[in-house]
Amino acid sequence: MNTLNELAATIAARAKADPDSSWTAKLLAKGPEKCAEKFGEEAVEAIIEAIKDDRDGLISESADVLFHLLVMLQSRGISLDEVLAELARRQGTSGIAEKASRK
Repeated sequence: MNTLNELAATIAARAKADPDSSWTAKLLAKGPEKCAEKFGEEAVEAIIEAIKDDRDGLISESADVLFHLLVMLQSRGISLDEVLAELARRQGTSGIAEKASRK
């Protein structure tokens, strides 16, 4: 199991925890919309670090983005495995061809 899988499993477990005992449980208790909002905030912070060319800042904010992406997915009942399966399905397909197939 890799770090992302372990993190996804921890988030799933914390979803059942008391919101007073877990930041993840507290965020999930606020609902999918709040989870999406928090993911967006973290994504913007990562963009800012990339624009500033702050390597350490971008690494840190990228970790936050990944964490909050997994929380957002959990809030909608989507597993990391489902996302990974979609990436696997797209593997070997040109990005241009993949975008064209969405129309």
